[in-house]
Amino acid sequence: MAKEYYGIVDVGSNSVRLVIYLREKGGRLREVENVKAVARLSSYLTEDGTLSRDGIDKLLHTLSSFEEVLATYVLEQTVCVATAAIRQSVNQEEIAAEVSEKTCFDMRVLSEEEEAYYGYLAVVNSTSLTEGVTVDIGGGSTEITYFKNRKLVHSHSFPFGAVTLKQRFFKDDLPTEKELASLRQFLKENFRSLPWLNGRKVPLIGIGGGARNVVQVDQNLKEYPLAGLHQYKMFDSDLSFIKNYLFTLPMKKMQKVEGLSKDRADIILPAVEVFHTLYEEVQAEGFILSRKGLRDGVFFEQLTKGIGTSLFPSVLEESIQELINDFELDVRHIQHVQKLSKELFSEFHAKGIGSLTSEDWIELKRAGYVFNLGQYIDDEASAQHTFYLLANRTIDGLMHIDRLKLALIASFTNNTVFKQFIQPFKKWFLKEERKHIRLLGALLKFCYSLDSTRRGAVETLKVEAGQESMTITLQCNKDYMPEQYQGEKQKKHLEKALKRKINLVFVQL
Repeated sequence: MAKEYYGIVDVGSNSVRLVIYLREKGGRLREVENVKAVARLSSYLTEDGTLSRDGIDKLLHTLSSFEEVLATYVLEQTVCVATAAIRQSVNQEEIAAEVSEKTCFDMRVLSEEEEAYYGYLAVVNSTSLTEGVTVDIGGGSTEITYFKNRKLVHSHSFPFGAVTLKQRFFKDDLPTEKELASLRQFLKENFRSLPWLNGRKVPLIGIGGGARNVVQVDQNLKEYPLAGLHQYKMFDSDLSFIKNYLFTLPMKKMQKVEGLSKDRADIILPAVEVFHTLYEEVQAEGFILSRKGLRDGVFFEQLTKGIGTSLFPSVLEESIQELINDFELDVRHIQHVQKLSKELFSEFHAKGIGSLTSEDWIELKRAGYVFNLGQYIDDEASAQHTFYLLANRTIDGLMHIDRLKLALIASFTNNTVFKQFIQPFKKWFLKEERKHIRLLGALLKFCYSLDSTRRGAVETLKVEAGQESMTITLQCNKDYMPEQYQGEKQKKHLEKALKRKINLVFVQL
């Protein structure tokens, strides 16, 4: 099947970016090329609202360079959208006409409502959040939305962004305490003009380069052990610390801060102040980064045109399906192991073995889809590959701690290896939580051993439990010798986790 590539150019107020996507087997888009040019178009707006000739030439030069990149791909579709700097220009029609005449792009100027909508759409189609406030601060505007039950309820676009706030409130690259206080007061007044924001007590989701840089700085300061930015969570104290830390630095040191793009060093403080002030206004439950934003929202709309809704039914299920496709996992085998896992889990739950909950089944089932997927790379080191791939790959719909749990359960091979994997994250879990995750991993590994030949030989199972031991009777529809061998071999991990002896009885139906 020929590869399908799509391109989008995002003409922002601070930067102009070209992104090339490859459409995956499951229909989702994967980013394969990302080219950025810092244009600062909003700084070329004159007092009467005209984008100057220098600004137009800067835009044309940038788009012309992007054409050379596009020429290396056969594209199904290319979209060019522009936001605040062009939208706020009184000569936007002339700019669009010149872009069309001198480049291969037909530039579409997004309205304030459209820009806010696409940010919201990207968030609800790439996370499992059902309610929240999104904030996307660009160079010349700031879009805020509130959604509930994944539906957009309110949206607003403020005509200020990181570049224009800096120009308006800071005399030099770095602010004084008085200038920062004036900015904070200005932001409070503007955010309080939207009564639907006050005291929502929901997650605040940051979109765009400013939010991304804040998260990167936070991760570097904490020496964060997991890879990935999408769905990373911070709190009020984290935002406050970063703001105070950056405020103390001279510009030369600011430009060298790990995680902070050099071209954003002079506008990061206005962005952080927007996030922190809005966090307090919302009384947010946390600040979560969405790496998916405006560009992704535009294509999500394109991809869902034929299904009658702009929302993907289940973000996480689609992500899991993507993993199944990418690693060519055996769906029939997965389904049979999940059937056995459900039976064993239900028996344990009914008999009070292992203190299992309904949430445990959700985690166990999720891990069952991707158990031992590292075998695709190397059978001998499959556990190590499984853990690394799942712990360090962005999985839309899973927060970082849930992704880590998935990796620990799906990679379980024995207690020694489990301890190695969880060591860098021990502080993330209480001792009992670590034991519980190990139990789920041992349970899943045992059930996989019962279908070691992938023939569905073990059809069903029942558990009889005593005080110190239990008997698991396994009813089989064909010769079960390989499954019996593997089951006897793997049950020790479950015995250790439960502190009970397990007797296996295989019966031919």
